[in-house]
Amino acid sequence: MKSRSPDSVSESAAAVPVREVEELTAAEALELLGSVGLGHIVFTQHALPAVRPVNHLVEGGDIIVRPHEGATLAALMGAEEGTGVVVAYEAGTIDPETHLGWSVVATRYVTAVTDPRELERYAHLLQQWVGGTFPGAVRIMPALVTGFRLR
Repeated sequence: MKSRSPDSVSESAAAVPVREVEELTAAEALELLGSVGLGHIVFTQHALPAVRPVNHLVEGGDIIVRPHEGATLAALMGAEEGTGVVVAYEAGTIDPETHLGWSVVATRYVTAVTDPRELERYAHLLQQWVGGTFPGAVRIMPALVTGFRLR
């Protein structure tokens, strides 16, 4: 493997344009989150953080996810109103070539969606991209929404 000289390292670093980090308001962050359909839900499994990719929709400021039956996320389905499980939800897009884009994180308790009409509606709106059964849905009503844009 060829080693780089200090001069070549500084030349490479000089070629990378400086990017600015712009903090987003909660409203801007939720709008961007609603513009994509795939994100990552972060929860606790065996006292450790676990992350799963899932598709979602944003509706009235809430994030709706349909977890896979039998998957670890199914444990989230037991979360009752007011006693939910704390989760973080992240989504974003960063261009691999330009390194420009955005990332949003929403945090709060997740609760099970129990209204049969809502469940049927979400089953039609959230088409799953993996095989299996998806018996319900969970709702994240974010208390903390943060995000940034790389310019």
